[in-house]
Amino acid sequence: MKTLELTVESRSGSAPLSVTVDELVIGGWAGRDKAAMEHHIVELEALGVKRPASTPVYYRVAAARLTTAPVIEDVGANGSGEVEAVLFACGGKTYVGVGSDHTDRQVETYGISVSKQVCDKPIAATVWPYEEVAGHWDDLILRSYAVIDGERQKYQEGPVSGLLAPADLIRGFSESGELPEGTALYGGTMPAIGGIRVASRFEGELEDPVLKRSLRFGYDLKILPIRG
Repeated sequence: MKTLELTVESRSGSAPLSVTVDELVIGGWAGRDKAAMEHHIVELEALGVKRPASTPVYYRVAAARLTTAPVIEDVGANGSGEVEAVLFACGGKTYVGVGSDHTDRQVETYGISVSKQVCDKPIAATVWPYEEVAGHWDDLILRSYAVIDGERQKYQEGPVSGLLAPADLIRGFSESGELPEGTALYGGTMPAIGGIRVASRFEGELEDPVLKRSLRFGYDLKILPIRG
């Protein structure tokens, strides 16, 4: 269980929101655009990660891994981020945020579920009511930047229309078709521009061009040494 103190930014203003997450789920291989998803699968195969037997896949991660901290600790310099929209079920309502499925790429070659569990999952401290974006969901844009060798560069960018719509993603996870109370669900990502690479800093953004607003977050990596 993890309690996060967030801010809801709605069309009527801002308000604090205390979210208790009992279950954290990472939606993997959640592409609507099959060509883009195949591209991402090939990216990971190049790193030694086996392709999934079927898609999407719902990886369970300890809720305690969720964080809004500006720095996360990583064992070895093998991790990299992936920007994703994140759905939260809280108080009978659904909210949308943005986060990073930071993953250890070395561990991923022999255990995807383990690779997800060993890394913190940074998220933005601000969310939107899902109902405010549901009608124009496919217009939303995901974008990320990475600082690599001291240079900030665009790492990912694309519309969420390339990923499964929330209703379809939730339906694959929950037989009721509703996101269970206390669940946080990551919605999948897109290929990295120039391929998957490690970085000293990762930044993510979910842009709503219709309502002209964005959710943003960023975090630095503190690398811990491997001693056996």
